[in-house]
Amino acid sequence: MSNQLTIEDVAAALGVSKTTVSRAISGKGRIGEATRNRVLEYIQKNNYKPNAVAKGFSQRKTFNIGVVWPGDYSLVDLPFFQRCLVGMSEVSSGYGYDIVISLVTGDEISNLKRIIENHKVDGVILTRTLIDDKPCEYLKTSGIPFIAIGTSLDEDVLSVDNDHFDACRELTSILIAKGHHRLALIGGSLNHMITRTRYQGFVEAFKAANKKIDESLIFLNQGNEQKLTEILKQLVARKVDGVICMDDQLAGYVMSICRAQHIRIPEDLRLASFYNSNILENAIVPVTSLNFDDRNLGAVATRMLLAVIDGEHVEKQKLQNYEVVMKESTK
Repeated sequence: MSNQLTIEDVAAALGVSKTTVSRAISGKGRIGEATRNRVLEYIQKNNYKPNAVAKGFSQRKTFNIGVVWPGDYSLVDLPFFQRCLVGMSEVSSGYGYDIVISLVTGDEISNLKRIIENHKVDGVILTRTLIDDKPCEYLKTSGIPFIAIGTSLDEDVLSVDNDHFDACRELTSILIAKGHHRLALIGGSLNHMITRTRYQGFVEAFKAANKKIDESLIFLNQGNEQKLTEILKQLVARKVDGVICMDDQLAGYVMSICRAQHIRIPEDLRLASFYNSNILENAIVPVTSLNFDDRNLGAVATRMLLAVIDGEHVEKQKLQNYEVVMKESTK
């Protein structure tokens, strides 16, 4: 017989009900051992393979996991999400799961609500955590299993992330040890948990070195090139020891502005980034930065979620898979 054999076919051939066949396959429900063995021997002999829909129905599973993707991502953010998604896909496919992507922008979570309320997924992975985190709050009230990539203010939220705190602390400490004590820091939105974590790592490096941070050199909630141009002019005039950007997008802006303003890196301004990407890899002056294994991050998040779906106990994780890469931009 072919793989097209159905539960109805098995039931008819053995003279039992479809419910009996389903119970024998799923291993759940009341059924005699002799009948169970008879059904299992028959389907093995005839190469019966239940399709995903039937299997999901018998186990009350969809065999889909939802991945919440920020709708306001930029092209610079895309490689991070792509690498995470590759890791997720590698793990989920091995367990017979597919991925459903849901775009969420700010407080607009209707897409996420739809896949949850229509029971389209068995669990969810959040790819970004926020200070005011509406998607996370909704998922908690929904009762569906979920894992957050990033750090959450809510201690009850299961999360996994690269250890950005230690990585940022280590990179900053290396620059301080090289004698660069007057370091400016340029960061993005304070509503992103990653901004807070990176800032804390920066602060800890100064604390450990018994050095005082110049608060006038801290610029957060940045992203406007015109404003950044004025900031960089001030920093060059003040002869700072260097500038650390919290991410590769900001570092890309800084390099572009420096070219337009004829500011030389590293002669006039040293530059480092707390995150590496293709933008920095292709820069004329190689940029000191942090490398993270985002593919592994996505894989770990997926394994955690599948374990939670199966009722296993799971702990939060901080992954130490980062590398500090010192390059010409901080010489």
